[in-house]
Amino acid sequence: MLNYSVYTHPKSKEWVTFVHGAGGSSSIWFKQVREFRKHFNILLLDLRGHGNSKPILKDAFSSKYTFDSITEDIVEVIDKENIQKSHFIGISLGTILIRNLAEKYPDRVRSMIMGGAIMKLNFRSQVLMRLGVIFKSVIPYMFLYKFFAFIIMPKKNHKQSRLLFVNEAKKLYQKEFVRWFRLTSEINPLLRFFRATDIRIPTLYVMGEEDYLFLPSVEKVVATHQLSRLFVVKNSGHVVNVEYPEVFNRESIAFIGESI
Repeated sequence: MLNYSVYTHPKSKEWVTFVHGAGGSSSIWFKQVREFRKHFNILLLDLRGHGNSKPILKDAFSSKYTFDSITEDIVEVIDKENIQKSHFIGISLGTILIRNLAEKYPDRVRSMIMGGAIMKLNFRSQVLMRLGVIFKSVIPYMFLYKFFAFIIMPKKNHKQSRLLFVNEAKKLYQKEFVRWFRLTSEINPLLRFFRATDIRIPTLYVMGEEDYLFLPSVEKVVATHQLSRLFVVKNSGHVVNVEYPEVFNRESIAFIGESI
């Protein structure tokens, strides 16, 4: 079972579940919790091997993680808390998990808010993934993680987000990093399916204007998916909830209000 925290609201029946990205933890939502608690019940969780969650291997003879198995971890938590339906907010790789959950359990998802959403790997990001596959077992994972963080969040104004994710990633172990990195083999076909399939669940994409690796593909998705909307945050990079929390909170809370 994942490590998680619950904050209940005295009146609201609406739940919001936060899903962080690879190398992060539930602590990356520290600029959201106070504001969201004013309106909703909150579920914060640490994905397997992250934060205070231990690695989870259902099969003792397997060390492989899959998007489906990690998605099931999240469902296990919401089942335990008897949350029948929730709004889901994700950042980076967390958005892939939320979309996967919505495909498998659409009746459990009220709306989706996708920060720094990953909907396609462009040529540069695919090269990065291939380099990671080649060197993941021979180079210390923190070197690779810092390198990836700099490529994704290169500008001076991205420094806070970059350092936050690097510091969180230090809590991982080399074996755990490798398990998560092997997920890259699943990403392309999964994202191709997501782009082609209009899931028809209210979805808000909150993207940084400077998120040059991922913003173009999200713009194309929003143009073809009926219930999707895009909000671009000026002067922001990939981790919009950290760089511009007031904007992220305002737009997300308003969107959830419309979806109720």
